[in-house]
Amino acid sequence: MKPENICVYCGSSSGKNPLFAAQARAFGTLLAEENVGLVYGGGGIGLMGEIARAVLGGGGQVTGIIPSFLNDREIPLHEVTELIVTASMHERKQLMFEKSDAFVAFPGGIGTIEETIEMMTWAQLGRHTHPIIFVNVGGYWDPLLKMLDHVIEAGFARASVHSLYAVADRIEDVLPRISAEL
Repeated sequence: MKPENICVYCGSSSGKNPLFAAQARAFGTLLAEENVGLVYGGGGIGLMGEIARAVLGGGGQVTGIIPSFLNDREIPLHEVTELIVTASMHERKQLMFEKSDAFVAFPGGIGTIEETIEMMTWAQLGRHTHPIIFVNVGGYWDPLLKMLDHVIEAGFARASVHSLYAVADRIEDVLPRISAEL
């Protein structure tokens, strides 16, 4: 089944590798071509801005959700289809969850990691069954994936943790993998 809206977690900066921004733009274009809406953090800078502008440039739908205290830091992209300003990060994350059929993690910082891991935690606790995909651009997520193996080896999680997420090395593999899991 094809997803209606995908939540993408990604950096509010572009990172050092130009491949990150290029792949974010390419994925945004792909979402627009496939008529899949983007739900994201609402910022106009970094990878967030890249992916949102690419979706909009392709005629797609973009829902940005940003807490008011981040207006100066992440600089909202006002051109989005729908911009929702929340009172807190908790409200932002809850709305992103409610509006999405799947969660995709592009390269990003602590916030990206935290949001993606929270969705994994919610899945582990039975709060949702939506697909979670790490887009492993240039091997970006390799250290985190190794950490998850370490958590299992150390006895703090079962091997079933691996069933909570998938890894895509190519953006072309993301939508088919999500569709197969829905």
